[in-house]
Amino acid sequence: MKTVSNIEINLDSIQKGLRLWIDARRSDSLFDAAENASVHNEARFQLVEGCSYDFQISDPGFILGDVGQNIIQGHKRTTNLGTIMPNIFVGTLSIPLLEKETLRECCKVELEVQSIKSAYREDYRDMLELITEKCTDLLLQASSPVSQYFGIDYTKDSQTLYQKFSFIKSLIGTEEFAEAIHRIVKAPTTKWAEAEEEKDIRNARRFSNSNIKEILKRGNRTKIPEKHYLRSYGLETLPERISTIRKTDSVDTPENRFIKHALENFLKFSTDINNKAREFGHKKMENESELMIRELENQLHHSFFKDISRPTTLKLNSPVLQRKEGYREVLRVWLMFDLAAKLIWTGGNDIYSGGKKDIATMYEYWLFFKLLDLFQSIFEIDPKDISDLIKETPDGLNLQIKQGKFTALRGVYYSRNRKINIRFNYNRTFSGKKTYPNSGSWTTTLRPDYTLSLWPYGISEAEAEKQELIVHVHFDAKYKIANLTDFLEQNIKNDLDEEKVENKKGIYKNADLLKMHAYKDAIRRTGGAYVLYPGDRSINQKGFHEIIPGLGAFPVKPSKTNSGIGELKAFILEIIEHFINRASQREKIAYRTFDIYKNPPESDNIIKEPLPEPYNTNRDLIPDNTFVLLGYYNSHEQYNWIQRTGLYNFRMGSGAGSLILDKETVSSRYLLLHTSGDTSSGDLWKIVSKGPKVYSKDDLIKKDYPNPSQNNYLVIQIEPVTDTEFKNVSWNFRKLENYSTGRASAFPFTTSLTELMKNKIS
Repeated sequence: MKTVSNIEINLDSIQKGLRLWIDARRSDSLFDAAENASVHNEARFQLVEGCSYDFQISDPGFILGDVGQNIIQGHKRTTNLGTIMPNIFVGTLSIPLLEKETLRECCKVELEVQSIKSAYREDYRDMLELITEKCTDLLLQASSPVSQYFGIDYTKDSQTLYQKFSFIKSLIGTEEFAEAIHRIVKAPTTKWAEAEEEKDIRNARRFSNSNIKEILKRGNRTKIPEKHYLRSYGLETLPERISTIRKTDSVDTPENRFIKHALENFLKFSTDINNKAREFGHKKMENESELMIRELENQLHHSFFKDISRPTTLKLNSPVLQRKEGYREVLRVWLMFDLAAKLIWTGGNDIYSGGKKDIATMYEYWLFFKLLDLFQSIFEIDPKDISDLIKETPDGLNLQIKQGKFTALRGVYYSRNRKINIRFNYNRTFSGKKTYPNSGSWTTTLRPDYTLSLWPYGISEAEAEKQELIVHVHFDAKYKIANLTDFLEQNIKNDLDEEKVENKKGIYKNADLLKMHAYKDAIRRTGGAYVLYPGDRSINQKGFHEIIPGLGAFPVKPSKTNSGIGELKAFILEIIEHFINRASQREKIAYRTFDIYKNPPESDNIIKEPLPEPYNTNRDLIPDNTFVLLGYYNSHEQYNWIQRTGLYNFRMGSGAGSLILDKETVSSRYLLLHTSGDTSSGDLWKIVSKGPKVYSKDDLIKKDYPNPSQNNYLVIQIEPVTDTEFKNVSWNFRKLENYSTGRASAFPFTTSLTELMKNKIS
């Protein structure tokens, strides 16, 4: 393939001297593939996706027609000039050449658009082969509707027919299939066969019963000499020649008959496709089917097949067909062939239509099956959901996988400690502007390619969403990511400045990264968002200390030997182990989120009064969760003792005025003191002990407590509050909800700092 800066396409067949010139705007983006274009069934002149090209038609009376996606952009005044911008299109671009006045189509100019990925042809072939294999595997399941017969309807449109042909081509047009036939021809299975021939009776060594009959009755006889010993047995003549049986090594075995029968059926299918391609005018399918026909004819013309007869039965359970190299591969293709020919895939329109090879969409579909295999190896996927991937339609057996169409598979993960519900979603839409606690996105509607959701077994998904018990992990397929370093690694200042300039031009290098952030930050209960791309390097960035929440990328390549799916599997298993851990930070955050947001805030729950800032030792100072004990002292002597010792005592027991040790009391941070006749108090102390201690009457006497009347007391240690926000401040404690009047006004009770500050006086 030769790199050129411009090309000239001869259109003499339309009008003598008519030419189309195309110039590349970027070097190394225009090629003349005259030598090898036919090998790949591609057009001779080749462009590169994402590049721009200028074109000119020699005669202003002709223009290039529209092919969609704004690929052809004609000049507004001089219409025989313009620009070709393939954008993300990959494959054969058939551009109609039109008469300007009548808009009559004169011909189609075919250009090939290459992918920026150098190995896209092999990737496309390998991915289509795996998709075909997985589809037929689904059809072979007992629960699939395979028993219903569907013939191949060649009256359908050419697009559906091309889709079916592409499936079949991915089976019989591979190097593996050609190698299987070569192995059979090189080392076929054989059997001993008996061949009858006439032999001079003098050279015969062994006689059968039929030979003895020939000795007596066969014609063309010769007299025996008079003295020959056979005369004594009454024989006077012997036949000159006699029939004998010779054993030969024959290739005409049931297994070889099957191989020939399979190739002949494949050839008939390809011939039928070729005829219909001519009828529909589908040039690409016609060329591809012709290549297939030539390949199959070359295989059948081998001398090996000349001595093989037609089969009377197909012994598909033959050990040779099932085990021997070459034979087992052809048998597998044969079993898949009939099903693949009857399969319809509406999603295939995304990658077949118009001759394009939408490699990025193909990668997305291919990844679905790779992830399905991965999750089936880890989880118990509901068999019904698997079988529902293939459904019976009026046109045949339809694969229910389509870009933009929601597909969900449910399952369970079993461990010794915890059972987990899982759901694998393809193209799940998370609706936007959803109010809490509803599932979805709180901003705009988002649709990740794949979502793995996990929540505890025995709880409905809706309930798990409401109680913050579910985790979503999203994956997006990105076939065309070229440089993973640009995707996730930190940019230096110059890079960021350059990116701002490119953004003004409409170029967004970090668009994929921003989308991962959008998934993680906008879709509620998202644990992580990750890119899957056909590279060789992974990145897994943790949001905090644990594996999720996080962002990253994992390489998954269309390779039969080393796809990289193992690293992704290890990551999924690590997420599961993390989810099983009941002491994880994520579990704590999930509960705090649920506890805080389960109810909307009350409209009057507002504090704008000065409070100590929540940092260092006060970092956990949240007014709603900070509690204040209200304590009573009945004399100046008792108050002086409190000031002198830094202790405050409560009654114990079940009597009136005893301290109730509830959660608020034990965790109280402050003590507000008051005495008889007070309507407000500013006597705030800080509780410094970890909890109340039990003191006996004697213990308090030793500390000079004035006149203890109870046998035991609960005692806390306190110190004066030093925060400036609480200086010269008093509160009307009688307005607090837990305050009681009368004799009960001396009973201890708790309040939140929020409620206390709402009753601030000064």
